[in-house]
Amino acid sequence: MESQRGWLDQGHARCPGLPTLTLCRSCRDADPALPGQVDAALAAAGVEARLQQVDCMSGCERPQTLAVRQSGKTAYLFGEISAGDLPDLLIFLRMYQDSPDGNFTDARPLGDLRFKAIARIPADLA
Repeated sequence: MESQRGWLDQGHARCPGLPTLTLCRSCRDADPALPGQVDAALAAAGVEARLQQVDCMSGCERPQTLAVRQSGKTAYLFGEISAGDLPDLLIFLRMYQDSPDGNFTDARPLGDLRFKAIARIPADLA
């Protein structure tokens, strides 16, 4: 599955100016359709991001996990992601792209997605 925004498991060069979304594909009860649904939602909304899948992100207590990261910005790990979270995920990605450091003063626009955050990992300060 390839799109104009990024690549799904293709091993292409990183896009440092774009956020990378990483979905766990080995979570128990992982929805095999979710990566395609995320890709389609990104394309329909015109949101540019790189989408990839990996095995085990150690979020097993809250499957299906999704990480969002971009060079120089705070990274996020979410759990229990489903197709129902896609509208909130698109809002998150727009806010993330607009934020110089990946942080938000008000997470309420993220709806229920804000309650699915497992971790917020600060960017490298060096």
